[in-house]
Amino acid sequence: MLIVQKYGGTSVGSVERIKAVAQRIGQTVAQGHQCVVVVSAMGHTTDNLIELAKQISSRPSAREMDMLLTTGEQVSIALLSMALQEQGHAAVSMTGWQAGIRTEAVHGKARIEAIDTDKIRRLLDAGNIVIVAGFQGVTETGEITTLGRGGSDTTAVALAAALKADLCEIYTDVTGVFTTDPRIVPEARKLPVVSYDEMLEMAILGAGVLHPRSVECAKLYGVKLVVRSSFTDETGTIIQEVSPVEQSLVVTGIAFDDDVVKVQVDGLPSDSGALARLFTLLAEQRINVDVIVQSQRSENEINLAFSIAEDDRVRAEETLAARRESLGFRHVAFEAGLAKVSIVGAGMMTNPGVAAMCFRYLSEAGIPIKMVTTSEIKVSCVIPRDRMEEAVNRLHNAFGLADESPSS
Repeated sequence: MLIVQKYGGTSVGSVERIKAVAQRIGQTVAQGHQCVVVVSAMGHTTDNLIELAKQISSRPSAREMDMLLTTGEQVSIALLSMALQEQGHAAVSMTGWQAGIRTEAVHGKARIEAIDTDKIRRLLDAGNIVIVAGFQGVTETGEITTLGRGGSDTTAVALAAALKADLCEIYTDVTGVFTTDPRIVPEARKLPVVSYDEMLEMAILGAGVLHPRSVECAKLYGVKLVVRSSFTDETGTIIQEVSPVEQSLVVTGIAFDDDVVKVQVDGLPSDSGALARLFTLLAEQRINVDVIVQSQRSENEINLAFSIAEDDRVRAEETLAARRESLGFRHVAFEAGLAKVSIVGAGMMTNPGVAAMCFRYLSEAGIPIKMVTTSEIKVSCVIPRDRMEEAVNRLHNAFGLADESPSS
């Protein structure tokens, strides 16, 4: 079997942890498998590098930030390769560009466009363990890029897809995917299997176990994923296609995001072109828009509310202020201190009334709902951040997710 393994920053956070990871990789190879390993930067290295940049410049160029941040993964791949060699294994470390990972020409949040796997395959065929730096790639013109936070997950799944690997194992500091974050709800339960669609929704909505783009890629190419801990041998969670018969739960999990900002745009022209211009402008600035609520202000004007991430707030403020006249709106306001709490479950497609139950449980607790968005398998509510933990606990208990066999 060809197995791609990914180890996050906490898994390689010290020399001792790197040696332990090398032992685990060695066990995989001893079982007769070929192994490609994707590694993140050690511990808080990326955060420390960002802090260094801030001490130099309040607004460093995106290109130079990519040059800086990619050094973190280079440290961990070299050290892990050395650790494997010390244990008697043939191992070769490769940066993203050496591994043939080509991306679009966008700094900070680049997407992978293609992977040339020839060099990796030659190294594997020669008996090597190949250690690849996650989170990074190179453009067609040779510019170094990064894939954004969580990009190492995407690197691992994309490599697994390109190499047609039999399995992609994501090693982290948790033992799998839980019904919600155990730090918020101690009774949260580990799920043995989660569908691609459910995992994608949970990842988008704030579950930090996997990066959304990695799940998208896994679903698109049918990559079998396993999320498990690098600190124990405990069985993890399998992410794969699940048939409707197997989707026994109405609600599979509760996801949350505590960095939500509501943007209120009043007096926008009511023609459809105005909406297109506004959201195209935000997209060009790489500002992701989530919940969208539109209401009629007058015959010719609408009011528009939408949510964005806290990290995008400054760019959104600058962008909308600079284009106010061309967009034609009267006023814009930003409300921070919000969170988004979401229930997710493929079983919701065949069980009407789940959204009503969610709203009722929050209403009974006196938790105000500022915005709502739904899909076939999720209901998301934007609420005050200081009520988020209460809401997560209430919904988790109300939908019976702490039980071994929740009722559907």
